[in-house]
Amino acid sequence: MSEHQHNHEHEEQPEIIIIPDEDGNEVEFEVIMKFEVDNSDARYIMVVPVESDDEEESEVFAFRYEEDGDDIKLFTIDSEEEWDIVEETFNTLMDEMEGQE
Repeated sequence: MSEHQHNHEHEEQPEIIIIPDEDGNEVEFEVIMKFEVDNSDARYIMVVPVESDDEEESEVFAFRYEEDGDDIKLFTIDSEEEWDIVEETFNTLMDEMEGQE
């Protein structure tokens, strides 16, 4: 009889996107969440840098995005009103996810 070992830790591969920085260097970001805001066609993506010195306090970046086939176009969130909506939705979703664990 043979033994089978299954590693369940890495079943879901994180989605990685590459975003160029101000200097044109390609930086890898891990997608932690995508969501749509109610009463709007806007879709948002939350990402954290893959290369982070401090795992606990890595900065979360938010962008509005549009999908074009396999490509994702990112747009910065400029208005404070839009940012408030994104932040509130993100926090609500994070609370719900933590409540399920």
